[in-house]
Amino acid sequence: MTTLTTPDSNIIPDIPKRGMPVTIITGFLGSGKTTLLNQILKNKQDLKVAVLVNEFGDINIDSQLLVSMDKDMVELSNGCICCTINDGLVDAVYRVLEREEHIDYMVIETTGVADPLPIILTFLGTELRDFTNLDSILTVVDAETFNREHFQSEAALKQITYGDIVLLNKTDLITSEKLDELEAYIHEVKTGAKILKTTYGQVALPLILGVELTPKDEYTSVAEDTHEHHHGHTHEHDHHHDHEHNHEHHHHDHGHHSHHLENDGFISVSFQSERPFDVHKFEYFLNEEMPQDVFRAKGILWFSDSNLRHIFQLSGPRYNLKGDEWLTPPKNQLVFIGRHLKENEIHSLLDKCLV
Repeated sequence: MTTLTTPDSNIIPDIPKRGMPVTIITGFLGSGKTTLLNQILKNKQDLKVAVLVNEFGDINIDSQLLVSMDKDMVELSNGCICCTINDGLVDAVYRVLEREEHIDYMVIETTGVADPLPIILTFLGTELRDFTNLDSILTVVDAETFNREHFQSEAALKQITYGDIVLLNKTDLITSEKLDELEAYIHEVKTGAKILKTTYGQVALPLILGVELTPKDEYTSVAEDTHEHHHGHTHEHDHHHDHEHNHEHHHHDHGHHSHHLENDGFISVSFQSERPFDVHKFEYFLNEEMPQDVFRAKGILWFSDSNLRHIFQLSGPRYNLKGDEWLTPPKNQLVFIGRHLKENEIHSLLDKCLV
């Protein structure tokens, strides 16, 4: 694997990937963003793709695909790389740009409650505009659970508003009448929206990659205002300077995202236990006791009557469990995301499910 330059090195980085096309994948909690990412990685044909995600655990990369790992970066045997956005989006982008080998495309997954605008402006209002080409913002929508109440979330509305392509996912779970209603409503929210209908995030890559759909001119004035506000000094190409500068930018973005999360009333509640669940009690919790305001949940589950670990995914009214082998000592780890959740209540209900 190529050695990456570090902020402490005095090497001026040679960035060979000017104009690298970038797609931002956004979408509400549980809409299918990660499933779409997996489809891109699996069907990339001859493209070498860099995927930036918030955590590796969300991408189901088969263990045989892993070649090597360097800090927050995984190299896959199919030629793609995956990079976590732990130290900030700008830093993660630079880690990809500075690699010596050729990379054709960059795909970035936002969190389910993110407003895409700060991410868009990161590419159009900072020095990244000199190295990258923002190709499209792709908004994934869960066709089954989507309704007008989604727009009690400011972020969910903005995800549609800023989407160049709206991908209506899980269309196999709804009637043609509901599909027509959804299309009409999306066109109300976003005039001229390009809508694609999919199941399991399956879409021909030429329809979503290299489409040049982001109207950059419409963001120019906003991007310039942001740029002037946050970048009131001369840029240098010293690597250390850039990293220091980018950390400041990232902290600003974090504040922005937190602000929206707060406004929408979303919080996350985590639960861990070194004891297993009783499968019947946990099933009762899911079907009868779980707060209605939970939009999304995921985790790794340990049941007393099974030797397998269970990957748990919940989106809206649906959930599924997938069993595989434990790679670590068994324990329960769960995260719930929703509105106005009461941590003590969820912990108490889950404690009752433990053996």
